Amino acid sequence: MNLGWWWRLFAGALAGFLFFHGFAATETAPNYSFMYDATSASTLSYYDYIIVGGGTAGCPLAATLSQNATVLLLERGGSPYGNPNITKMASFGAALSDLSQSSPSQRFISEDGVINARARVLGGGSCINAGFYTRASDEYIKQAGWDGRLVKESYQWMEKSVAFEPSLGQWQSAVRDGLLEAGVMPSNGFTYDHIYGTKVGGTIFDQQGNRHTAADLLEYANPSGLTVFLHASVHKILFAIKGKRRPKAHGVVFRDTTGAKHKAYLKQGSKNEIIVSAGALGSPQLLMLSGVGPAQHLKSHDITVVLDQPLVGQGMSDNPMNAVFIPSPLPVEVSLIQVVGITHFGSYIEAASGENFAGGASSSPAVEYMNNLDETTFRGGFILDKVMGPISTGHLELRTRNPNDNPSVTFNYFKDPQDLQRCVQGIQTIEKIIESKAFFRFRYEFLSWPILLNMTANAPLNLLPKHYNPSMPLEVFCKDTVMTIWHYHGGCQVGKVVDLDYKVLGVDALRVIDGSTFNDSPGTNPQATVMMLGRYMGVKILSERIAN
Repeated sequence: MNLGWWWRLFAGALAGFLFFHGFAATETAPNYSFMYDATSASTLSYYDYIIVGGGTAGCPLAATLSQNATVLLLERGGSPYGNPNITKMASFGAALSDLSQSSPSQRFISEDGVINARARVLGGGSCINAGFYTRASDEYIKQAGWDGRLVKESYQWMEKSVAFEPSLGQWQSAVRDGLLEAGVMPSNGFTYDHIYGTKVGGTIFDQQGNRHTAADLLEYANPSGLTVFLHASVHKILFAIKGKRRPKAHGVVFRDTTGAKHKAYLKQGSKNEIIVSAGALGSPQLLMLSGVGPAQHLKSHDITVVLDQPLVGQGMSDNPMNAVFIPSPLPVEVSLIQVVGITHFGSYIEAASGENFAGGASSSPAVEYMNNLDETTFRGGFILDKVMGPISTGHLELRTRNPNDNPSVTFNYFKDPQDLQRCVQGIQTIEKIIESKAFFRFRYEFLSWPILLNMTANAPLNLLPKHYNPSMPLEVFCKDTVMTIWHYHGGCQVGKVVDLDYKVLGVDALRVIDGSTFNDSPGTNPQATVMMLGRYMGVKILSERIAN
C-alpha cells in the first residue's frame, strides 16, 4: 500500500489547521465615533480609567466603565472590521498565516519548541480563535470567589450579541455520537453550561458565518465616555513614588506608529485606576517593563525597580493539545469547534473539519504539499484532546525592553505526570470515537489506528525532535506531538500578583483583569469567561465608584 499520497494529504491539511486558524468579523463595521488611530492622540491627556489592551476582557470592561466615567482604551493592533481576509468563517485561515507587522496575529515560539500565537487586534483572542463559546463550571466560579448571580448576568449580557447555537453537520454529528459510544455520557444537547458528558456548545459565528468578537461589545459603550486609540503601543506604566506610602500608578506612556510619544494620566480622584488587560503574555511583560517584577531580572535589563515582585511572570501554563487527522472517503462540512466531550478523567475532546484548512498557506512544508493537491484531498477532519488545568507550569521573562517584541515563555508541557496521563486517556478516547459505529463511514478501513497515529507523529507539528513509532507507548506520542490550543494563561495570578479584586499587590491604583490572572483555564474554552470577567469587574468597579 502506498501511503505517500495520504502523507501529503495529512501534512498539508494539518499544517493548514495548525498555522492558519484565522478570524472573521461582522460584514457591516460599526460606526464607532470614539475610535481613532493613535497618531491623532494629543501628547498629554487625562481620564478616570486607562485600560491597556482592547482584547477579549478589555473591550467589555471599557464599554461598562464608560457608562459612568471617562475611559481611555489603548490597543496595540488595528480594527477587526473591513479586512476582506477576516470577514467570514469560510475564509478561516488567512489571519494566522499573515506574519506581517500589521497582522492581527503575532506568532511566537515558546522555549518548549511549540509554535503559538497572540492577538494584536481590537477584540483580542476572540478575533483569531475557533469561535467556541462555553461558560466556566459552577465549581470554577465558586473557587474563583466570584458572585454567581453577577457572573450569570455578565455572561447573558454578552450572549445577546456574540453567542449563537451552531448548525451541526453530518461529520460533527458523527463525532458527537461517537463520543457517546465511547462512554462520554450523558448527552447534554446544546448548552453553554460546563457539565460532564457530551454537548454542543455555542459559537461566536452566526448562521451566516460572520464572526462576532469582543470588539462588538463596544456597541454598549457610552460614546461620550470612551476614547479608543488603535496602534497604540504602551511602553510603560508611570508610578508616583515620592511622598507615597507605596508606589501609585498614575499614568502610561504610549507610542503611535510614527514613534511619537504620548502620555495619558489619571484625573484626580481616589477611585481612578489603570487597568492592564494585555493578555497572558502582554500583562506580565508590561508590569516588568514598568518596574514591577523580579528585581534581579529587571536590573539585568536596566529597568528601574519600582517593586520587587518575584511572582510576576510565574505560573505560566498552556493547555496541551494533541490531534489526530482522519481522512474521509465522504465530503465533510466546513466546521470549527462545535461539539465537546467533557470527561471525568480530565480531558476535553473537540473536533473540526473541512477543506478550509487548506487556505492561506504560507509556511513550508505546507505550501509544497498543498500546491500539488486538489481540493478533494482535504476531505476529513481533526479530533483533538485538550488537557484540563493544566498542572504543569512555567515562566515568562523579558527578552528586550521593547513591548512589541515577544517575551521568552516556557510552559513545561507534561512536566506533571498527571497531565501526561490525561493526554493518554484522551488519545485512547479518540481511538474509540474513530472505531465507533457512528463514525464508521467517515474513515477509510485501510487506514488503521496505528497508521493514523504514525501519520500524526511524523507531521511537522512543532519544533521538537521526533521519537514516536507505533511500538512505543502513547506517552511518547503525547510528548512528541504536543501543540497549543491557544489557551495559555498565568503570569499575574490571583493570590500571587493580584488580590481577589484583581488589584496588583504592593502598589496602588493598578489592576490586572484578563487571562493572566487565571490559575487554570476556565471551561473547555476560555473566551466566554474572559469576556465575562471584563463585564463582571466593570460592574463591580462602577458600583464601588458610585457607592463612595
